[in-house]
Amino acid sequence: MSPYYQKQNATLFQGNCLDVLKHLDPESVDMVFADPPYRLSNNGISCQNGRVVSVNKGAWDKSEGVEKDFHFHEQWIRACQKVLKPQGTIWISGTYHSIYACGFLLQRLGFKILNDICWFKPNAAPNMGCRCFTASHETLLWAKKDPKAKHIFHYDLMKNNVWPGDDIKKHNKQMRSVWQISTPKKSEKTFGKHPTQKPLALLKRIILASTNKGDLILDPFTGSSTTGVIALELERSFVGIDVNRDYLDLSIKRFEHLHPQHESFL
Repeated sequence: MSPYYQKQNATLFQGNCLDVLKHLDPESVDMVFADPPYRLSNNGISCQNGRVVSVNKGAWDKSEGVEKDFHFHEQWIRACQKVLKPQGTIWISGTYHSIYACGFLLQRLGFKILNDICWFKPNAAPNMGCRCFTASHETLLWAKKDPKAKHIFHYDLMKNNVWPGDDIKKHNKQMRSVWQISTPKKSEKTFGKHPTQKPLALLKRIILASTNKGDLILDPFTGSSTTGVIALELERSFVGIDVNRDYLDLSIKRFEHLHPQHESFL
């Protein structure tokens, strides 16, 4: 299968991840970060920059009902499982609309869940309905493919590094499972934005924690490729997949902005 884009350590594919993953070598990926559609584009509303906006993001984010949504998650997790190395790990990001299905599937498919991380957003949007608590976090599941394998975890780095903006992390104390990280900064959307874009700081922490230099990282729902930007900056290799060409073009702009002076990268 021909890549949509390929330069040095970055490869992008355009298409359904289930079709693309069939062409990747089995047990070739060190870590997967997946931010699958939450299936929330069902004519609801939210608040953005003080304005009421629609939550509809596109046909790719529309719910097809509980059973079909569950089957969708099972398909892509199985496909990622096949390309993960035995000692490899997977990170899945989601809200309560999707994360519990993904957690159940990870256990049913034989993964060992290592942590569930609460990503607390101090600048989260307010609740417009005023009939329930304001959603101010997402859950990240971290699991390893083979429960008996030794996975990568850079404990000392997580404990001793400086993590700007995270008031929860105390100096020289173990990093806990609640992370305070703001939503993407304006500067992270210079070339355009994805409706579910993740902050660079979040992916930097994840990749530093659970991979080594030279590792191969896969994002099956890459969007604007925040995962890829950080992977390349930290000297990892990256494969990203998305159905939307516009988001892949946005990803390419972000990649080529990293080291524009290096002709070999461009």
